[in-house]
Amino acid sequence: MKKLLVFVLLLSVCFSFSALADSGITIDNIREYVVGLDEPMELRDGTLRSIINFDNAATTPALQPVMDEVNEKLAKYGSIGRGFSAKSDYSTELYYNTRDKVLEFVGADPEQYTVFYVNNTTDGLNKLASALITSEDDIVLCTRMEHHANDLSWRERCKVIYAEVDEQGRIIYEEIEHLLQENKVKYVAVTAASNVTGYVTDVHRIAKMAHQYGAQIIVDGAQIVAHRAFTMTGETPEENIDYFVFSAHKMYSPYGGGAVIGLTSELNEHMPMFYGGGMVEIVSDTWVAWKQAPEIYEAGSPNYPGVVGLGKAIDILQEVGFDAISAHEQVLIRRLIDGLKQFDNVIIYGDSEDISDRVGVVTFNFSDVNSMILATRLADSGTAIRRGAFCAHPYVWRLMGIPEDELEFFIDCIDGKTPGMIRVSFGIYNTEEEVDEFLQILADVLPGARAETASIDNDFPAAY
Repeated sequence: MKKLLVFVLLLSVCFSFSALADSGITIDNIREYVVGLDEPMELRDGTLRSIINFDNAATTPALQPVMDEVNEKLAKYGSIGRGFSAKSDYSTELYYNTRDKVLEFVGADPEQYTVFYVNNTTDGLNKLASALITSEDDIVLCTRMEHHANDLSWRERCKVIYAEVDEQGRIIYEEIEHLLQENKVKYVAVTAASNVTGYVTDVHRIAKMAHQYGAQIIVDGAQIVAHRAFTMTGETPEENIDYFVFSAHKMYSPYGGGAVIGLTSELNEHMPMFYGGGMVEIVSDTWVAWKQAPEIYEAGSPNYPGVVGLGKAIDILQEVGFDAISAHEQVLIRRLIDGLKQFDNVIIYGDSEDISDRVGVVTFNFSDVNSMILATRLADSGTAIRRGAFCAHPYVWRLMGIPEDELEFFIDCIDGKTPGMIRVSFGIYNTEEEVDEFLQILADVLPGARAETASIDNDFPAAY
């Protein structure tokens, strides 16, 4: 009888572990897999505490399964595409198979598109710009919402024209069409989601307009890949995306990985301004036979851990599910915005009523508090946020109402005397309880921040 009871108990435990193992990673248990979530950090006053991380738009923490995958695959690491060994063969196969995973992740037809790996979105956009722009007279159409990576990469190589945003900070689609009508645009470069307001762009609508007027579309996907499902394919061929660029470090794999998905035929028509081994068939004293895309865009030794981590991060995000991620973020955005509205003199940027087209980013200020002082006090209280203009200066200046002719005044100013916002950006692991705790910390530090702001000599509004 005792043996039977022991057997039943062991069987029960086995079933319990089996059920736990089969439950998978979900939006409800994702915190169990985030590296460093409860790691105590020393604050400026010497106290130790874990951090509320609301700076995910800049970079996300690692997921343990991603780290485990990288460590496992490093044990079998060999040179990619060039070695003669079992390890080299294994690593090369994984490296190339991950291209197929990336294509599937963004719904790209492998018969039309290819993938080349990059270090991050900025690297990818610069490599694209170096290849696609063939004349300083080429015209690229951007918007005033863009991150510097999707502005300066083009601005420094050719002529760039810009579609404006409205008072709420949303893209004016009619202006994009007008500019396409009035100019011979070669490429339209636009973000899929803003890192300042979180607005999601209807890139397929823009693609249709671009193709109608003979242009191609390039999408900065840095802020979309960890928040919403993205597909290169529109409802019609005219709505298809031509190029898409993203970073793995914004999707829980901080190993310097990223990818560009682009039309194979078009990429083969161009040449990036980066050279080295791995991109050539043969080199003579006087001539070079180049490989085709994607290899021609990947000079030098590949970032194997970055590719491995990227592939695993894709698996996890798909396992959690983008519908669940989006629904969770909407709850967090709403809770934070409603909480902020309870404070006097708060300024919330973007549309704080209709948040359906926003990923998990909220930016704000207080009209009577210097944003640098407030950010410092929040950091000293154990929160991780971002303060500044988020590498999207023209967009931030518009939202803050700072005219062009005032900007030169800030060139040599220290951070506390330059304009900036406070940004909270959510990851899939953040919780409503963290939002509530953040709001309480904000309430605790605001009086001191107001007093300090009033005591300093300012000749511009405190919210700067």
